[in-house]
Amino acid sequence: MIGKLLNRLTGNNAAGSDSDAPSQGRSQKEKTATRPRNASNGAKSEPEIGAQPDKSPRSRTRSRGGRNRRRNSGAKQAPWDISQFPVPEVPGKTRFHDMGLETSLMHAIADLKFEYCSPIQAQSLPLALQGRDVVGKAQTGTGKTAAFLTAIIDDLLKNPIPEQRYAGEARALIIAPTRELVMQIAEDAKLLCKYTDLKIHTLVGGMDYSKQQHRLHDTLVDILVATPGRLLDFCRKQDVYLDQLEILVIDEADRMLDMGFIPQVRQIVRQTPKREDRQTLFFSATFTDEVQRLVEQWTHEPTTIEIEPESVATDTVTQRVYLVSTEEKYTLLYNLIRHEDVESLIVFANRRDQCRDLQDKLERHDVKAGLLSGEIPQNKRVATLEAFKNGTLKVLVATDVAGRGIHISGISHVVNFTLPEEPEDYVHRIGRTGRAGKLGTSVSFACEDDAFLLEPIGKLLGEPIKCTQPPEELLAETPPLKPSSRQRSSGPRSGGSRSSGSRSGGGARRSPRRPS
Repeated sequence: MIGKLLNRLTGNNAAGSDSDAPSQGRSQKEKTATRPRNASNGAKSEPEIGAQPDKSPRSRTRSRGGRNRRRNSGAKQAPWDISQFPVPEVPGKTRFHDMGLETSLMHAIADLKFEYCSPIQAQSLPLALQGRDVVGKAQTGTGKTAAFLTAIIDDLLKNPIPEQRYAGEARALIIAPTRELVMQIAEDAKLLCKYTDLKIHTLVGGMDYSKQQHRLHDTLVDILVATPGRLLDFCRKQDVYLDQLEILVIDEADRMLDMGFIPQVRQIVRQTPKREDRQTLFFSATFTDEVQRLVEQWTHEPTTIEIEPESVATDTVTQRVYLVSTEEKYTLLYNLIRHEDVESLIVFANRRDQCRDLQDKLERHDVKAGLLSGEIPQNKRVATLEAFKNGTLKVLVATDVAGRGIHISGISHVVNFTLPEEPEDYVHRIGRTGRAGKLGTSVSFACEDDAFLLEPIGKLLGEPIKCTQPPEELLAETPPLKPSSRQRSSGPRSGGSRSSGSRSGGGARRSPRRPS
């Protein structure tokens, strides 16, 4: 802790041997805008991409931020004051007012109407704001994203760097396992940075590399949010430097372990300052022995906070589980979608091929449905999510990995076309509905292939799963499927309305688990 505070005062956050980095930290040597390409990250030397203008990127960034603020708040508007956001003291609750946060950050918090901290925010923020390492065990929906973002933003605002900085040199890094989660974290960060000059960058696969590269060269990066693979690409090409990193956040560590990303994360962490010289915030929904070993390797004298949600399955979600045959699943889904009380619906399946087939059948039944899976290009995934948000698409078909990070209010129904192999994913799925105080419905289909997964879900929920037979109206025969373009080019496929059989109907037990 003492070492971190001294480093913060002196600005010395260097990771190790850097031929261009001063031994006494930032304050001992003014830096130029473009960092020498052979300076760090252990990669071979490459020619400069281009010289930066004489004007400091820092000053240029500030002037842009100032114009944005005037446009948002009005040029003649009086400065905002905390008195404009009164929040009464309530016994047993912690206010954001009580954290001593920067005024510009509190202004954004007021806009978002965040009055009282969630349990993980109340417990982790005081420690994180002191520069302490924090390990949090928390499920999705507990407020952990706002907790670590608030800590990062306040720290960066309270400890500005007056010297000229290198392009691509991040001050805070957040690593998350999926593209959707990265985009969601970045959106939340932008809302909290609304009245600051802090710049947020995202690095995710499936999007144009050169566009992300040019933005890094043109605009300083204060908060970098990235998936492991794409971040490593940028580090190897020396477009990103992590040796001056002040804060490292590892989010959903258990999910990254499941997806096989930990070797990549290890490579990334090795490029950051030593754990004693940076602040690390580590979050995971579950703590296996492997996750615990990562905590020991990557954090320094952390405080562990364990938050159990008040209710594992939210009270605002009505849960229904129908016992059906594999062949009945699609019929049930189609009739459910046509039901009058279904406004918007997410269908979860375990595999990419299941999602592809479902979306294809729905489109052939004139149901506008979007597809989210790991094989879909990122720009198309972003457009699909936007269409679902604005109501252009009524149905979204998604895998678990692609579905993480979907935080959209107003989703009326969630369907588990196949039951998830991990009980925690069931909680995550049904949590996509019943948000922001609204009521929602989750419907799960349990067939002969995946009914055995109900028992572990029931144990997690704390009560056995009640199964019922579906109502007769949901088993009404579906209209004939229209031919698809694939059928016209390659000939008819068997099955008609029963083509929803074995391929889309389950088989989770027989297929190995893999990232989607």
